[in-house]
Amino acid sequence: MGLLLKIFIPLLGLALAFYFYSAPENFNEEMLRGKRVIVTGASSGIGEQMAYHLARMEAHLLLTARTEAKLQKVVKRCLELGAASARYVSGSMEDTTFPEVVVKEAENTWGGLDMLILNHIGYSYFNYFNGDVGHVRKLLEINFLSYVAMTTAALPMLKESEGSIVVVSSVAGKTGAPFCAPYSATKFALDGFFSSLRQEFIIDKVNVSITLCILGYIDTESAVRAVSHAIRDTPAPKEECALEIIKSGALRRRELHYPPRAVGSLLLLQSVAPDFLDSLIRSNYKVENIRR
Repeated sequence: MGLLLKIFIPLLGLALAFYFYSAPENFNEEMLRGKRVIVTGASSGIGEQMAYHLARMEAHLLLTARTEAKLQKVVKRCLELGAASARYVSGSMEDTTFPEVVVKEAENTWGGLDMLILNHIGYSYFNYFNGDVGHVRKLLEINFLSYVAMTTAALPMLKESEGSIVVVSSVAGKTGAPFCAPYSATKFALDGFFSSLRQEFIIDKVNVSITLCILGYIDTESAVRAVSHAIRDTPAPKEECALEIIKSGALRRRELHYPPRAVGSLLLLQSVAPDFLDSLIRSNYKVENIRR
């Protein structure tokens, strides 16, 4: 069985990678030059790396996150890298008015918007679900409802520019995994809402693309700190992940799977052998290192 898995899983991944990436790559950095882009969760991790890539592509940037001091450093670096402009708005997505504040800042500054990259997340524990419904409610507000609120506020400008919405999600929003029930719930909600919204856009001939980014284990500081003691996988690089997210948004793809082979294999197995996939996922955890 072990040998079969070693052969089978890579083949699944390659098949999925070919399916999703067989079209010729037409990405060019010129696509982002002068574009007006909001990036949330931009003070660290994948969001910070996206800001730097977009700066090199000479985009106009509006960055947001909780910590003002970190945002100031990221904005300064973006300007050094060649951003057409870079500014920030600091605040918490726990504040239900904050999404509209961010979008209003973009409208007042630029008069429009070309790309909305939704990347922020709230803190969630990595452990057995402890019955804390309040935590689930709070996480839904940050990880899901604020995404809906920002999209709603930004949609008139995105319709005018025929722009793009990029939603950073996770394999935890496609298939169940242990020790992240509240987080997983919010990511499943994103998939349901934005997949439904995409259908409505097509019916109404609204030329705004929605790209859902299904990410595996990435080497951000927060992810490594939270799960490295319990997961056997090696994390993928955040710099490359950030670039692939930008490319997928610019190319108006339906979904990004990153890393493609690993995520593609999981999603295909979920369709053809869900119980087998569940057992594989459980075997990837060092359960003895999870403390209740």
